[in-house]
Amino acid sequence: MIEILRDRRSIRKYTEQPVEPEKLELLKEAALRSPSSKNINPWEFIFVEDAEVIGKLKDCKLHGTAPLSTAPLAIVVCADETKNDVWIEDCSIASILLQLTAQSLGLGSCWVQIRNRKYSETVSSEKYIQNLLHIPENFRVLSIITVGYPATTRTGKPFTDLPFDKIRMNKF
Repeated sequence: MIEILRDRRSIRKYTEQPVEPEKLELLKEAALRSPSSKNINPWEFIFVEDAEVIGKLKDCKLHGTAPLSTAPLAIVVCADETKNDVWIEDCSIASILLQLTAQSLGLGSCWVQIRNRKYSETVSSEKYIQNLLHIPENFRVLSIITVGYPATTRTGKPFTDLPFDKIRMNKF
């Protein structure tokens, strides 16, 4: 696991190579194995491979959707907010597990934040995606995880660049 963490970087540009079906199935399994508070599992995942739909997802917010320009796979992470008051935490855990699983499979990924982002001055990114993908109103959208083969190689952060001043022992 530490090697996966050492190597993982956000990937914002992908090759045209699609994600193989067996890797797609492993990503689905990873999402469904994601822990959730009280094992309620409020999350749901929309795996989007259709290039036209991904192209429309790219328009979901004012800034920061570059990874959707070339991603062959976009995973929309959402949850039924009526099932669990910590749906944000549950979806966050699932999102990062998708990213780590992608890394372990030789794929790249990037988290595209949706919650609290704007499509326009009057419409949220979340509402735009709900309308586009026919997501019920009681489902909230946290993120889109883009997945694919990296177009360029990015190396992990060097150990010496880690902010060790952020670690405290026994008290602040």
